[in-house]
Amino acid sequence: MKITIAAVGKLKEKYLKDGIGEYSKRLSRFCDLEFIEVEDEQAPENLSEAGSKQVKKKEAERLLKRIKDSSFIIVMDVKGEKLGSEKFAARLESLFVSGVSHITFVIGGSLGVDEELLNKAGFKLSLSDMTFPHQLTRLILLEQIYRGFKIINGETYHK
Repeated sequence: MKITIAAVGKLKEKYLKDGIGEYSKRLSRFCDLEFIEVEDEQAPENLSEAGSKQVKKKEAERLLKRIKDSSFIIVMDVKGEKLGSEKFAARLESLFVSGVSHITFVIGGSLGVDEELLNKAGFKLSLSDMTFPHQLTRLILLEQIYRGFKIINGETYHK
């Protein structure tokens, strides 16, 4: 099983790098983990709707160039489905059982994800009704993927 985290922007904060490093190490026994980072587009505060769409389009183009066509795409989206940890684990397991061998989780930039990328997604996932910085989303997502593998394997951790 291969898991790719494709994200807009570079990680800067040490605490996020450390946390991601820890969960990457933990996940290594369950899957082959890969990270793809693409440059984020500069977006001024007073950006118009058209400008916002253009920023998201450019970021999506960069991501799509790097995502393998054979990968099942899960886009992190505020309007996506919210799943508890057990249901998330069950969703992962159903993908594995159906023959999916590569899942790419896509994390957009601060403005979200372009429609083209949303339309290519096999699933849209929301972590919460709360808003998280897109860099922190990487760490939260990795923890949930790790938790999901532990649940799938019947191991203690998730309680």
